[in-house]
Amino acid sequence: MPENRSNMPFSVDNHLALSEGSQIKHVIAVVSGKGGVGKSTVTALLAVELAKQGYKVGILDADLTGASIPYLFGLQGLLRVSDKGLLEPMETKKLGIRVVSIALAMENPEMAVIWRGPLLSKAIQQFWTDVNWGELDYLLVDMPPGTSDVPLTVMQMLPLQGVVVVTSPQDMARSVVKKAYHMANQLQVPVLGLVENMSYAVCPHCGERFSVFGQKPLSEAAKEFNVQVCAEMPLDPQLAELTDKGDIENIGESIGLTLQSMVEALASMP
Repeated sequence: MPENRSNMPFSVDNHLALSEGSQIKHVIAVVSGKGGVGKSTVTALLAVELAKQGYKVGILDADLTGASIPYLFGLQGLLRVSDKGLLEPMETKKLGIRVVSIALAMENPEMAVIWRGPLLSKAIQQFWTDVNWGELDYLLVDMPPGTSDVPLTVMQMLPLQGVVVVTSPQDMARSVVKKAYHMANQLQVPVLGLVENMSYAVCPHCGERFSVFGQKPLSEAAKEFNVQVCAEMPLDPQLAELTDKGDIENIGESIGLTLQSMVEALASMP
């Protein structure tokens, strides 16, 4: 981390204000260095596990060009606008997780969002300032992958209290994750933990655990990133089936247990 902040190419102090009446205790970003590692799935699962513990949870889907949070929860239709001109989040069916996503603000959510960086940043800004979030214990921000202009702008705009970094076992994915880690450090946002998705699989016949992408201890990456809390998520056919159905809220306890350490870390935040 640079010691002289005057040499930093960006400011970290220009946080946006919430809409009137909205109160959020903790804002946590879920980031990855590249796409395809399961960042949105981890975001949704963390939200589900926190909500099961009785916390009021919301998700801001900031991955505008790859919005997938509504699909994971089976949400359809358009966000409603209140009498005060604020967007009202859509609540999930079972746990009442409040969700805002570009996929819920377009007549045809399957249309590509072909916008340049400034327009993407403006849309995310409105998802913060022009939404009636109400009172939340946790708002999880599903970040765009990478370290380009849009994720950088999001991390500047929102008062993040920490980030959860998602990776997969391949050396290439871990190498790219370093960039997301260093970006968080430069912006002085604490890295709360590391989640390795697709870490292993379990044979349905004999119950043996095996590493699909090769065995490389997660502790090595955690030590390199100076992260204390880690979680290993398996390749799970049930999870794949439920996400395809938009029914991730009905995930079994086994997946929840793999994220227990991360959920406990979030739940213990002051």
